[in-house]
Amino acid sequence: MLRLTELKLPLGHPPEALRDAVLERLGGPAAELVSFEVFRRAHDARRKAAILMVYTVDVTVSDEATVLARHAGDRNVQPTPDMAYRHVARAPADLSRRPVVIGAGPCGLFAGLILAEMGFRPIILERGKVVRQRTKDTWDLWRRSKLHPESNVQFGEGGAGTFSDGKLYSQVKDPRFLSRKVLSEFVAAGAPPEILTEAHPHVGTFRLVTMVEAMREKIEALGGEYRFQHKVEDFDIAEEGGRRRLRGLRLEGGDYVEADHVVLALGHSSRDTFQVLFDRGVHLEAKPFSLGFRIEHPQSWIDRARFGSSAGHADLGAAAYSLSHHCSNGRTVYSFCMCPGGTVVAAASEPGRVVTNGMSQYSRNERNANAGIVVGIDPQRDYPGHPLAGIALQRHWESEAFVAGGGTYAAPGQRVGDFLAGQPSTSLGEVVPSYRPGVTPTDLSTCLPDFAIAAIREALPVFARQIPGFDHADAVLTGVETRTSSPVRITRGADFQSLNTIGLYPAGEGAGYAGGILSASIDGIKVAEAVARSLTA
Repeated sequence: MLRLTELKLPLGHPPEALRDAVLERLGGPAAELVSFEVFRRAHDARRKAAILMVYTVDVTVSDEATVLARHAGDRNVQPTPDMAYRHVARAPADLSRRPVVIGAGPCGLFAGLILAEMGFRPIILERGKVVRQRTKDTWDLWRRSKLHPESNVQFGEGGAGTFSDGKLYSQVKDPRFLSRKVLSEFVAAGAPPEILTEAHPHVGTFRLVTMVEAMREKIEALGGEYRFQHKVEDFDIAEEGGRRRLRGLRLEGGDYVEADHVVLALGHSSRDTFQVLFDRGVHLEAKPFSLGFRIEHPQSWIDRARFGSSAGHADLGAAAYSLSHHCSNGRTVYSFCMCPGGTVVAAASEPGRVVTNGMSQYSRNERNANAGIVVGIDPQRDYPGHPLAGIALQRHWESEAFVAGGGTYAAPGQRVGDFLAGQPSTSLGEVVPSYRPGVTPTDLSTCLPDFAIAAIREALPVFARQIPGFDHADAVLTGVETRTSSPVRITRGADFQSLNTIGLYPAGEGAGYAGGILSASIDGIKVAEAVARSLTA
C-alpha cells in the first residue's frame, strides 16, 4: 500500500473528484489503481475566498515498485508506514504482585488497558466515582452550587478530559504511531469512526462518558480490577541497600495495598497527593504553567471571521482558532483549549475556590465559542523557592475569584470593553455567558497578577487583527483559568521510574509529562510498557 499526501480539492467538490485526484497523482493508467481509502482529511482556510480540502490517501495499486520508481524522490508518494501496535511483553504465569495504576483519567486508562492486554491484571485505584455518578455530582455544582470535593470535573473516572472538548490531537512526536492505537481503541469503545481520518478529531463530553465505560469493561474482561473511591493517602517507601524503594500504598480508611510497581497517573489537580509525595521525599520540581480567563464570543462571529462566506458549510463545522502574542512586558499570551460551539464550565475541586474550563459536545452546536486566554508563568520568575509553590499560587487566585464572584461558586465576569477600559462591569451585553452556576459582573483585575492583566489587555486588540471582533466590547471574560497544566513535575528517568524512588512510575499530565487527552494516553502506554519490561526482566 502507498500513501499519497497533499491532495488538494476545492471545498464542496463532488465525491468522484477525489478518485480523479488520486489517478492524476499516480500518473499512470487508471487500471493501475485497485482501491483507495482516506487516511486524513483537513481543510486549508488561509484564503477564505478559496478554502481547500486537503487529503492524505492510502492506495492499493497493481504494481507498487513501478509507481515508486515513477515517483522517485517525491515525498508525497511513499510506502504506507506500518502503524500496527505491538506489545512489548507478556506477563509471566508466576507473576507474584500485580501492578497498580493510581488514577483513571486518560493516562491511567491506557496504562491499565495496555497492562491488561499483556496479561498483568492491573489494579486501578481511583479516588473518585464511576463516570455516571461523577457526572451527576458535577451537575450538582453547575446547577445547585454544591461542590463534591472528591467527585467533580477534576476527580473521577475519565479524568478532567471527560468534561472538555474531547480533543484528540497533540504536537507530541509519535514515531511509533501510538496515537493510532489510542484512536482505534476509542473507536472500538464507541467513538465516531471519523476520528481516524479528521486532522483535528474530537468526541465531546457525552460520547466520552460511554467510551470510558466501554473501556473499563474491556479492562475488567482482561483481568484488570477497578477500585473506585479508593484514595491513596500515603506511600510506604523504605531504604534498601542505600536505595529508596516502594513497598506499598496506604489508602484512606486504613487499607493497605502491597505494590512495587505503581503508575502515578494522578492528574494535574491532585494537590494533596503531591504534598504527600513531597513529604515522603519523592523528587518533585516546580514547572511552568499558565493563568488567565475564559473568553466567549458567539460562534457565528468566529465562523464568519475564519471562513467568510463559507461559514456554516458542513465540511468545515464550527470554526476554531489558535492565537499567540509576545507582550511588551516579556510575557506571552495565548489561546488555550479552544472549544467551538461549547460552554464554560465550573471546574473547582476545592471548597471556596472558583476555576473555569471549557467543554463541547460532539455536535459543537452551542451558541458560543470559548477559549482560555492565558499568560505563561514560570517558577524562577513567579513562584521560586519550593516545588509546590505553583499550587499555592493557583489556590490564591482561585480564592480571589471565589470572592469576586460573590462567594457562591458564581464566576467573576467582565465585558471585554470594560476590561480594556479598566472599569468594572455592572451588567453584561449582547454575549450571554454560558458558565453555570452563574456569572457576577465585576472587575477582573483583582483576580490575576498585575503583569497578567496588563499582558491580556495588550493581547486582545492584537488578536482582533487576526479575528475581527475578537475584542468586541460585549465579548465576555470569565475567571479564572488556572488548571492549564500541572504546576509540578514528578521527575523520572529514562526507565520512566521516579529519579529517587524505585517502583514509582510518574505518568501523564499530573506528573508533568503530557497535556491533553491524546498525549496523556500515549504517555500511559509508554509507562505501562516500562512497567511490563521491569516485571519481565
